[in-house]
Amino acid sequence: MKYHVYVAAALAAGSLAPALADTTDQTWTTQVVVEKAGDHCADDPNCFNRYHPAIPPVARANPGDHIVIHSRDALDSDLTLDSVADDVLAVDLNLVHPMTGPVYIEGAERGDVLAVTLIDIDPDEYGYTVIAPGFGFLRDIFTEPYVVNWRLTRTHAVSDQMPGVKVPYEAFLGSVGVLPGEEEVVAWKTREAALGAAGGVALPPQPIGALPSAVCGPDGSHSDNCLRTIPPRENGGNMDVQQMQIGTTMLFPCFIDGCGLFVGDVHYAQGDGEVGGTAIETGAVVTMVTEIRKGAGAHITAPQVEGGAQIKNIEPSKFYQTVGLPLKAAGEIPPTHSYIDAEEIGALENLSEDLTLAARHALLQMIEYLKREHGLTPEQAYTLSSVAVDLRVGQVVDVPNYVVTAVLNMDVFVD
Repeated sequence: MKYHVYVAAALAAGSLAPALADTTDQTWTTQVVVEKAGDHCADDPNCFNRYHPAIPPVARANPGDHIVIHSRDALDSDLTLDSVADDVLAVDLNLVHPMTGPVYIEGAERGDVLAVTLIDIDPDEYGYTVIAPGFGFLRDIFTEPYVVNWRLTRTHAVSDQMPGVKVPYEAFLGSVGVLPGEEEVVAWKTREAALGAAGGVALPPQPIGALPSAVCGPDGSHSDNCLRTIPPRENGGNMDVQQMQIGTTMLFPCFIDGCGLFVGDVHYAQGDGEVGGTAIETGAVVTMVTEIRKGAGAHITAPQVEGGAQIKNIEPSKFYQTVGLPLKAAGEIPPTHSYIDAEEIGALENLSEDLTLAARHALLQMIEYLKREHGLTPEQAYTLSSVAVDLRVGQVVDVPNYVVTAVLNMDVFVD
């Protein structure tokens, strides 16, 4: 007897119960979902854009729960597929980065380590890469706004502003971490203020646009002590490390009870360095699971990562590489060096043991290659470098010329 005839006969005889639905109905995970509401972080009770331990948790989860976080793009922007360069000028940098959370992890205490395993990133359909005046590694060269609007899938990103290019989906969390404690806020604010006083780039607390406003805004309870989210610190945050791919486990020291886990600033793809200042920025639905490692904060005092084949999987199948040395033109003072010994540096053409200058040298060569061999405009070349070129340290021993290379993923070019 054929199987379908047997089933029909059995059902008619009442000897076979009606079948259940398919495997979709069978679940085993406990999910804690933190959604977003409204158009912007200011409209969303689950969103914040500063760090302080007084920011209250918006959800609680047990270790092992699947935490599903709906994140916003890094600039909390109104950019769309139709955006043009002038729209970049309307972006308010006081609003970066909008983070979703914090989530209180039950049982976690100060001194523990929170192990966060990334399960999935489901990106929005739109992403962007921008050049913002005054921001980025080559901010002294690229001074005008620029935008590339990307159409995203779970395989590739394409853009009308970047014809002939398909950037592979290699999503990771540009910003992820835990809240600092009171003593960390004081220590980090103090050291950054000292850097600013010496002429370095430092971002002191800025209550304008700060969220949650009740804690960090102009009239907030801690308005002078809410740290900006732009610099990464020992609590993680805006690290922009592309190797933190799906499947890796990120380790964060806990500075407060519950840790205060947050996510934001998802990058669909990025080159090591994020040289233009942005990756392919997008919102996403992020799924993670946590584990508490009791007392491990005694020896893990800053973020660390456990992984497997993720680094190998994002390696290009073919590449082009430029080699950078700590060289510059006589009389040139790069913006990265303008706050220390500027007069003495300016006269030199070769600096000693300087990875920053070597990275700049490698990147400038790469941009020239992309212009010359692939017909890209300077802005296209800089933007593509931000999302598909990896800056890598070659060596730090051959004095005075340390080496940084720029590695272009040639797989992005459509045949």
